[in-house]
Amino acid sequence: MDLFAAFAVFTLAMVLCLAWGASYAMLLALAVGLLAFYTVARLRGFMPRDLLRMIFKGLKRSLIVVRIMVLIGLLTALWRSGGTITYFVYHGIRLIPPGLFLLAGFVLTCLLAYALGTSFGVVGTVGVILMTLARSGGVPPALMAGAVLSGAYFGDRTAPASSSANLVATVTETRLYDNVRAMLKSCLVPMALCGGLYGLLSLRYPLTAGEGALLTLMEQGFDLSWLCALPAVVMVALPLCRLNVRFAIIASSACAFVLSIFVQDLSLGEALRTCVFGYQPTDPVLGGIFAGGGLLSMVKVAGIVALSGTFSGIFEGTRMLEGLQEKLSRLAEKLSCCGVLLLSSVGIIAVFCNQTIGIMMAQQLLGPVYEKRGKTNSALALDIENTMVVMVGLCPWCIACAFPLEMMGVGMEALPWAALLYLLPLWWLLVRLREDRKKPPEA
Repeated sequence: MDLFAAFAVFTLAMVLCLAWGASYAMLLALAVGLLAFYTVARLRGFMPRDLLRMIFKGLKRSLIVVRIMVLIGLLTALWRSGGTITYFVYHGIRLIPPGLFLLAGFVLTCLLAYALGTSFGVVGTVGVILMTLARSGGVPPALMAGAVLSGAYFGDRTAPASSSANLVATVTETRLYDNVRAMLKSCLVPMALCGGLYGLLSLRYPLTAGEGALLTLMEQGFDLSWLCALPAVVMVALPLCRLNVRFAIIASSACAFVLSIFVQDLSLGEALRTCVFGYQPTDPVLGGIFAGGGLLSMVKVAGIVALSGTFSGIFEGTRMLEGLQEKLSRLAEKLSCCGVLLLSSVGIIAVFCNQTIGIMMAQQLLGPVYEKRGKTNSALALDIENTMVVMVGLCPWCIACAFPLEMMGVGMEALPWAALLYLLPLWWLLVRLREDRKKPPEA
């Protein structure tokens, strides 16, 4: 009962803070939740020094991901100032056939999201431009927004530079690149279905006009030589050589830093300020599309990860979730582990409204269930990636859904067209159910 009360307090705090709408409201809600779970642990007899040890253990684990997030903030700023994002957006849009606009937009978003590893960064750049083209060219905005969301979350889930992919690998104690390969293989059928859907919609709603003025602005605001592609080449190539993702991000950022100075003509001071505060083009139109990134842009999300890590430390050390885990284990006998994870993801996302907390809660709740039923950590990691990580984009009151929709200027009417976000979880559930029928889980 005390644990239920703590969850109720946390949920109420989350609702009130999100309704308040302040920039760091979620951090306040997480602090309230930490206090509530700390109080439950004290009522159950745990000493303060033991609880502090648990908190710091969880915090230490989360700092592995925080370091990646800080580097991603640096990378996204320098890719903007170095012209890398603009280069791919500019040439991608020029090559888009009007009769395959939706399909080409989906593919372009997938490629850029995989290289960059951030859904928000991709939606705020190529997504905004594609939406501008759609509105001016007679393509229904909801369809384009759905294709962009699908492509953005393909990268957010799969890219080696993605904070969610690194977080899943950390909390499940699995190898990032092994997870990436498994994720790419497991999404082939849903991606093919999405390609077919967007291809058919492209034929039904072709682009009837271009956006030459915007392309001209990009030409005037950036030097778009082939050198701008080098940071992306470095980011994609180094992980293929089994180099740690941190070094790949640092190398790509360093390459973009050099381009910012010697190709885009930023001064050393401007380039250094970009690293910290993010990129801000002088042209207001380009600024509305390409501004952003920087180390400071990751402060809030790093705080969310760090505070969420303290929850996992308390849950693990006090074992206060064991009762719920036992119920989920019994349910898994009927629905499979993946089925229980999918259902749990719906509840976790609806209550906690955050991808980071959702990933950590899924591991905390379902990790012992998977272990009890003979499933590996790699199976848990892949199931989280194929359910929780993408489903969060379908929750209208979750920042992972609301913010991209706001940036693209559309409402919930776009969600049915974000096909990957529901086709992938449903397809993967069918795959896991078929596997369970062929090979019953160990007792």
